Amino acid sequence: MAHNPTLSPEEAKKANVKKIWKVAGILATVTAIEFALALNWPDGMGRGMLNVLFVLLTIIKAFYIVAEFMHLKGEVKTLIFAIILPLVFVIWFLTALYLEGGSHI
Repeated sequence: MAHNPTLSPEEAKKANVKKIWKVAGILATVTAIEFALALNWPDGMGRGMLNVLFVLLTIIKAFYIVAEFMHLKGEVKTLIFAIILPLVFVIWFLTALYLEGGSHI
């Protein structure tokens, strides 16, 4: 949380605690959705879609953790792109290896 000089120490502490509970609630909600999907997924539906949903929900949680706990949300956009851009290339590289690893020339 950004420092607000107009708040008293008690108010700042309450604001920080409120923000921590909000973050914990959001992460718990996303995790509960993941558990609900895992336990209630119909057997007739393919697991591929479930895996895609898990990956997307995990990315949402990772983004929120990085933004809040690593304080990346308030940083300069250049720093954010310096972290995100290499991650995109790593994901692309792993996807390419996965797809090409199964092909037979």
